[in-house]
Amino acid sequence: MQKIRKGDRVVVLAGKDKGRTGEVIKVLPKDEQALVRGINVVKRHQKQTQNQEAGIISKEAPLHLSNIAIADKDGKPTRVGFKVLEDGKKVRVAKRSGDLIDG
Repeated sequence: MQKIRKGDRVVVLAGKDKGRTGEVIKVLPKDEQALVRGINVVKRHQKQTQNQEAGIISKEAPLHLSNIAIADKDGKPTRVGFKVLEDGKKVRVAKRSGDLIDG
């Protein structure tokens, strides 16, 4: 089970966007990276294709998982732990508040 998943609200801990929050669009577990909406935006020159026009586009570049943390209910970064419930289900738990993380 992964600590950070698609759809999680995360806080950036390091880099040019330090302190900003965003939603995880995609997680790349093999590379230990994640794409976060509106964070680490770079400009790319796009070649014209059959369904896309040529020009300069802005898109999110991946961030390393060590540079992001899940945002707790108060918006501050928290570490993630795991807990097995009575019914045998394994869930994620916020270390800061002890609350279950939805997902």
